Amino acid sequence: MTLLQNDPTTQLAFSVHENRGVFALLLGSGLSRSAEIPTGWEITLDLVRRVALAQGAEEQSDWAKWYRDKTGQEPNYSALLEEIASSPDERRAILHRYIEPDEQDQEEGRKVPTKAHQAIAQLVRSGHIRVIVTTNFDRLMENALREQGVEPTVVSSADALAGAEPLTHSRCYILKLHGDYKDARILNTDQELSTYPECYDRLLDRIFDEHGLIICGWSGEWDHALRSAFLRAPNRRYPVYWAARGSLGTGATELAAHRSAKTISITGADEFFRSLQQRVETLEQSQRQNPLSIELLVNSAKRYLAKPEHRIQLDELFSQETERLLTQLDDNQFSPQDQWNQDEFRSRVQRYEALTEPLARMAGVLGRWGDGSELPLLLDIIRGLYHQAEKIGNGLTVWLGLRSYPAVLVFMTYGVGLTRSQRWKTLHELLVAPWPREHRDSKRVVSTLFLGEWKGARNEVWSQLEGLDRRKTPLSDHLLEVMTNWRSSFAGVSAEFELVFERFEFLAALTYLEEDSEASLEQAHANTPHGLFARMPVGRVGWRESSANSLILELQSEATITALLDAGFARNSRRFLELSIESFKRYVGKMSW
Repeated sequence: MTLLQNDPTTQLAFSVHENRGVFALLLGSGLSRSAEIPTGWEITLDLVRRVALAQGAEEQSDWAKWYRDKTGQEPNYSALLEEIASSPDERRAILHRYIEPDEQDQEEGRKVPTKAHQAIAQLVRSGHIRVIVTTNFDRLMENALREQGVEPTVVSSADALAGAEPLTHSRCYILKLHGDYKDARILNTDQELSTYPECYDRLLDRIFDEHGLIICGWSGEWDHALRSAFLRAPNRRYPVYWAARGSLGTGATELAAHRSAKTISITGADEFFRSLQQRVETLEQSQRQNPLSIELLVNSAKRYLAKPEHRIQLDELFSQETERLLTQLDDNQFSPQDQWNQDEFRSRVQRYEALTEPLARMAGVLGRWGDGSELPLLLDIIRGLYHQAEKIGNGLTVWLGLRSYPAVLVFMTYGVGLTRSQRWKTLHELLVAPWPREHRDSKRVVSTLFLGEWKGARNEVWSQLEGLDRRKTPLSDHLLEVMTNWRSSFAGVSAEFELVFERFEFLAALTYLEEDSEASLEQAHANTPHGLFARMPVGRVGWRESSANSLILELQSEATITALLDAGFARNSRRFLELSIESFKRYVGKMSW
C-alpha cells in the first residue's frame, strides 16, 4: 500500500498545486444541485407533472412511471422541451424560472453560489485554475468569481468567442457550451446538442489537449458534441480526474477509459471542491517558513542587537539566514528558462517574498534599532543576493530580472526601518553606497535597486499582479503592501506607516538626483521653465498629492532641512535641495493627472 493509494483527492491537490494553471474544470449540472437549481432530469419530471396537471391528470408519486405508461417512452428532457416550446425564446423563458432566484429564494439562500462554486473561485483567485468548461446555463460560477474579485472572460456563444479575450491572456476563461439562460441561443434539444460550431470544436480540442481535466457534476451520458470532443482528444500529457457520486454510468465509463481517468468517489460537489481547495492551500502554505520560526529569528536579532557583546552572534545569525536563502533561490522552481505566464509570475513573486521574509524582517530590525555599524553587513548581504542572481545570464528577461527581487526586499525593509527611526545619516549612506560593476563604472545602491532603476521593474510586469492592473505605480504599491505585512517587526503599530514608506521613497528619489552636479541641475532648471527637467524615479507618493504635500511641507522646516543636509542629503547644499524639491513637485504635477 502506498501513501496516497486511498487518497486520490490529496494526489489531485498535489497535481493542481505543482502544475499551477494546468488543470481545467469540466462542470455539469450536479455542481449546482445544492443551490437547489434542478438538474435536467428534475426539470423533465417537473415539466411532465405540469403538462399532465394542465391536462387534468391527478397528482402522481412517480411521474416517470406515469409518463412511460402514458406514452410508452422514457421521459426525455430534450424531446419534451422541444414539444412544449417550439422556439429558442420560448425554451429560454421556461428555463428562466428554474434558474433565476426570486425574492424568497434569495432570503432562504437558494439559487446562489454554493460552497463548491466558492471553493473553485478561490482556486481561480490563487491562480491554480484558469479554464472552466461547463454545460450549465446558470451564472453561479460567474457570481462566485466576482465575489472573489475575479472578472472572468465568459464565452456563451460563437459570437462571444469571436470577440473574447484570448485564452492564454485570461485570468479565468469560462466556456458555457450550452449557452446562458438569459440568452435565447441556449442549446437544449438533442438536435441542438448533436454538434457544436466549428470554433467551439477547435477550442475544446485545444483545451482537452493542453490541460489536465477535473470533471464533476457531468454524467457523460448526453451532450453528444461534448462526448465527441472528449473522444477526439488523443493527448495523455496531463491526467483526468473524474469526481462522481457512486459509480460512473455506461457513457461516462467509456469516456473515462478513453482518457485513463482516475475516478474519485465523492459525497457531493461541495465537499469535494472544499476539500480540494483546502488541501491546495495547505500545500501552498507549507512552502512558507513556519511563522513561529520567523518570529524566533526576528526576536533573536533584537536580542543580539541590544547587547554589544553579542555582535558576533548577530553577524552569524545573519550569515546563516543569508546562506539558507541563497541555497533556496538556486532551486529549479525559479528556472529562467520557463515560458512567460501571468500565474507563474504571481506565484514566483509570492515564493520570493515567502523565502526572503525572515532575512528582510531581520534587516528591518537593524534599520530601526541599529547604530550605523551594521551598514557594512547589510550592504554585503544585499550585494551578495544580487550577485548570486546575476550568475545566470540566459533565459527569459522577466525571470532573470526577478531573480534579484530578494535583494530589493532586504534593501527596502532596511531603508524603511532607517526612515522609521529617522536615522538620516545611515539612510543616506545606504542610498549612495557604491555598487561595483565588472568592466563598467560603479553605480550606487539607489541607482540599482530603487523602483524603476531596478532591472526587475523594467518589463512593466508588476501591473500583472492582482488588483494592480490600473495602478500608476504597481511596483511601489505592491512593495507598500509587503512592507505593511512585515512592519510589526521593525515599524511597530505606527498609524502613519504609509507616510513612513512614502517618506523613504521621497528621500530616495531626491538622493537619486545627487548623481548630477548642482550646476548641471541649475542649468536644466533654467532651460525648462515648465515640465520635467531632471530624471528621477518616483513611486506612489508622486500621485498621492496629500502625502506629497505633507512631505514637501516637512522640508520647509528649518530643523528638517538642517538634519538632512548634515546627514549628507542634497550634496549638503540648500540650493541643491531646493532644485530637487522643485523637480519632485513637477513629477507630482504630471503624475496626479
